[in-house]
Amino acid sequence: MIVETTEEDYSALTEGRAPRDFELADTPIGPPGVLEMLAEIAAEVRQVSSPVSWLIIEENEVVGLCSITRPPKEGVIDIGYGIAPSRHGRGIASRAIGDIVSWAMKQPALHAITAETSIANLPSERVLVRNGFRRVGERLDDQDGPLNCWRLSTSP
Repeated sequence: MIVETTEEDYSALTEGRAPRDFELADTPIGPPGVLEMLAEIAAEVRQVSSPVSWLIIEENEVVGLCSITRPPKEGVIDIGYGIAPSRHGRGIASRAIGDIVSWAMKQPALHAITAETSIANLPSERVLVRNGFRRVGERLDDQDGPLNCWRLSTSP
């Protein structure tokens, strides 16, 4: 299940606390610095669009995050996501991205969702393929190295 985030959710996560009435998985979703960066991106995107990110919840635990990584442009959103390492391999990311795709399909202003994965991250690629994304290219990022680029049309 996905639940739209709030600024308070990010504050709790960066402080190592569970947001709202949820519990935290036994391994963190990400390091505090990454969570702070995601909170900053969410605050920036929230100025022009909403929702901007979602908690990924399984059995009342926050086990991941999915977020729009930059302000939407010409009807296209770019997403990033992560799951607590102890919860990998359980289909959680596939279900969450499926929920995001379902949400996006109902948004008339959206035409596509894009995402990028490290060329070495085959499980993340499988999540996207399972949800209908197609590989549309690759690029080299200064920080993340070689990336595969993915796209899913949300228009009929």
